[in-house]
Formats: sequence, structure tokens, C-alpha cells
Amino acid sequence: MSQLVVAVLGLGEAGSVIAADLVAADVDVRGYDPAVAAAEGITDTGSEAEAARGADLVLSVNSAQAAVDAFRAGLAGLRDDALWADLNTASPGTKRRLAAIAEARGVPFADVAMMAPVPGRGLRVPMLASGDGAARFAGTLRPLGAGIEVLDGPAGLAARQKLLRSVFYKGMAAAIVEALEAARAAGVEPWMREHIAAELTSADPATVERIVSGTVKHARRRAAEMEAAAAMLTELGVNPLMASASAAVHERLAAAADPPAADPPAAHPAATDPPQPPTPELRPAGPPLRPGA
Repeated sequence: MSQLVVAVLGLGEAGSVIAADLVAADVDVRGYDPAVAAAEGITDTGSEAEAARGADLVLSVNSAQAAVDAFRAGLAGLRDDALWADLNTASPGTKRRLAAIAEARGVPFADVAMMAPVPGRGLRVPMLASGDGAARFAGTLRPLGAGIEVLDGPAGLAARQKLLRSVFYKGMAAAIVEALEAARAAGVEPWMREHIAAELTSADPATVERIVSGTVKHARRRAAEMEAAAAMLTELGVNPLMASASAAVHERLAAAADPPAADPPAAHPAATDPPQPPTPELRPAGPPLRPGA
């Protein structure tokens, strides 16, 4: 069996670790990064196309902004049966755009989402894969120790799952950072850290439903509470980005649950006012008329 050849485009924090694990697994690794020299054991190349030339699998691990340009630049070096896998954290729309480019050129494509930080895990980072090349991507790297879940569907599904998780996880992380920054300014950071840790460790499957139902039920009161919190952070010298965003979300939920009543239609006077006697004819002032006058 011939040696597996993998091109790694992007040798930054994630790509360099994955490339090193591939080298350790006796894979012929070809690398390209315009800003980073390839480490020992990796064949350094001068372009995406040169790196892709002769590769069985190309891993694009550069950036979401560079993903489309990297693919277009690498196409010239791809052999007919090579697989392109995009591991960048890009939107589902970008992954679908990449898949369309691949389909037009007859290139199998895998949308891959890495679901945890790569340092410390390397090739064993949990991954989701979708698209017409997902099963082949998993079949190629699983024997080397990779943990890959294949989603049955088109490119964009793996990116969607990751970014949905990011809304929760990265949003929670940002809220924690802001809360600790404010607690530090108020001189109570140890208390805040202990409180956050206790809340995280006590979570269970019922926690999500309790949070969702309570947030909707008490949205209006909590919106006012978060506006007060944002004002306090401002007084402490902390920019209340997450607190203000929380207030806005609660306001939206409150408005959806209790929309303002519509103004009643204007009533027609004839329908509501009692009938009035006819206005008497006015005569000019003067002496009373004599009978028969």
C-alpha cells in the first residue's frame, strides 16, 4: 500500500499540530503557509497548488476569510481523485459555496468542523463532517486516531452544528469574562468566581428548560434588571456589551409575549352621541310681533 499524502494549507496553531500528528503517523505531509515555515518532517511548498500536487487529501486550515481563495488557488494542483476538506470555522453559506466550486470541478468535498481546541488534542480533536466527501474523509483519518462523526447531508451541516454551539458556548464565555471584569472593578472577584463555578457544576438536564421557561416568563422584569446591571457596569468603568445585549434579548421576548394592544378604531359621532333637537331659526332682536302682524 502506498504512503498516504496529505497537504496541509495553513500551519498556524491548529494546522501545525495536525500536521505534526500526521507526520508522526507516517503520513507524507506537504505544507503551505505564506507566513509560517514548515516544521521538520513536512515538505515545505511555495503555493496552495504546489502543496496539493500529488496529495490524496488536502486539509484547508487557514481562515474562513481565506478559504475560498485557497481552494481556487489549490485547484490547479489537484489530481482527479483528490479530496478537499475545509476545516475552517466558516459559515454554512461559505461551506456551500466551496461545495459548489468543488462540484463544478468534480472534486469531492468535506465540510469539517473541529468541535474543541486543537492544541493538546491534535488529530484527535472531535470533528463533525458533512458533504459528499465526508465519509471518505472519515475513512482516511480514523485509522490514524481521528475522532470524526459523519453527518448525513450536504456541506454546511457540520458548520451549522458548530456555530449553533458557538452561540451558546462563546456567548456564555463572553458573559463570564464581562461579569468577572465587573466583579474585579467592584472588588469582589473571588466571590463572583465561586458563584459561577457553583452554577456550572450544579447544571443538569433540567437546567436548560428551567432557564428557558424562566427567561420567557420573567422577561420584562429581567430586561429592567439587566438595564440596571448595564448602568452599574458603566459606573464601574466596564463596557456593558453582554449586559446590554441581554437586556435587548429580554425586551424582545417580553414584546413577543405581550404585544402592545392596537388602538381602537375611531367611533363615528352618530353612533355614540344622543340625537340633538334641531337648532331653532335665529331672528334679529326687536319688539315682539303683534298678533296678525
